Amino acid sequence: MPDRPRSTGYTVELLFDRDCGFCVFCVGWLRRLDRRGRVTAVPLQQPGAVERFGVSADEALERAWAVDSRGDRHAGAGAINAALSGILGGRIPLWFYRVWGVRQVQDALYRLVARNRHRLPGRGGSCAID
Repeated sequence: MPDRPRSTGYTVELLFDRDCGFCVFCVGWLRRLDRRGRVTAVPLQQPGAVERFGVSADEALERAWAVDSRGDRHAGAGAINAALSGILGGRIPLWFYRVWGVRQVQDALYRLVARNRHRLPGRGGSCAID
């Protein structure tokens, strides 16, 4: 993502674990979709990254985090919706995420995926450790 010209408008920084094979797989997928360079993936292992997102190392390992160009911070399924919003250049996925019921379903699915990420594409790394 850093090779592409940055777009003005709605942008997102996404904090991810580069030691997690599934996280790296997902970031690769986001990079392919992000043709305008609106989403920047930042590995939590990068010096100062965790502090820049305002989370602890444990929180960063627990779930994905995103900060958008408005300064709003998102976690878990919200962070994924923020990244998708960045790719689209608008906040539609985040608006949809705020609908009662949608948030609860997406949060439950996010927790299910997070618990089973060692079984998903991109296996290996720290996610494979039980």
